[in-house]
Amino acid sequence: MLVFMSTQTINQDIPGIAQPIDKDIEEMAKAGVHLGHSKAKFHPSMAPYLFGIRNSISLIDLLKTKERLALACDFLKRIAAKKGLILLVGTRPAARKLIQEIGEKTGMPYFTERWIGGTLTNYKVVSKRVEYLERLEHEQKTGELEKYTKKERLKKGEEIERLSRFFGGVRTLKRMPDAVFVVDITFDPIAVREAKRMKIPVVAFVDTNSDARLVDWPIPANDDALPSLKYLCGEILESIEEGIREARISPEEERQTPQAP
Repeated sequence: MLVFMSTQTINQDIPGIAQPIDKDIEEMAKAGVHLGHSKAKFHPSMAPYLFGIRNSISLIDLLKTKERLALACDFLKRIAAKKGLILLVGTRPAARKLIQEIGEKTGMPYFTERWIGGTLTNYKVVSKRVEYLERLEHEQKTGELEKYTKKERLKKGEEIERLSRFFGGVRTLKRMPDAVFVVDITFDPIAVREAKRMKIPVVAFVDTNSDARLVDWPIPANDDALPSLKYLCGEILESIEEGIREARISPEEERQTPQAP
């Protein structure tokens, strides 16, 4: 296993002295956060975050990952502390349960099935679909659907199931979000484009095949492996929850979105 340590902690003039190991970086290394794609898929924008190449695989500098992760988490924490909305996007299979967990624990809106085109650029249309879903669910709960035939009730039920699958996670998106968090920008590029078009800050994991220039708060990391995603999403969840706790005890009600450096 590779061990990543800052050059500031290494004194090559004094051999034999044990060097301190950064526990965060050690955990990230164990989770494979540093493992990128093949050298052939390397995107030039990721050069500042590259540690090196091993067996034709690009390796991410975990010191840079730790630094960028801390900055991004602090940004998301401040958004949550101001009672802001963070739209979570993770539609690739490995990320779905993790994103759903963050959304359900924090009350933040999320997409796990597929990005619905126009969510940000045509928000009113998406909000109307959510309103329609909630109306159907209300009718189902109160028994109002009983006035329809059995066949019509069956169709209504199927429609509720379909709408819930695609729009259930964005029930809390009652207005435009203050930030968008994307697990994989190569898998959900439309979400990134819409956010940029609407001038909404984007926080995202950027693997070695990603264009880091598209992200306001890039976190260089392996966005494919489940252990890596579990570690990183755990950090994201913790930061948002901490911000929410601060919002509950803070008298500050004014929503002010922090700016990217």
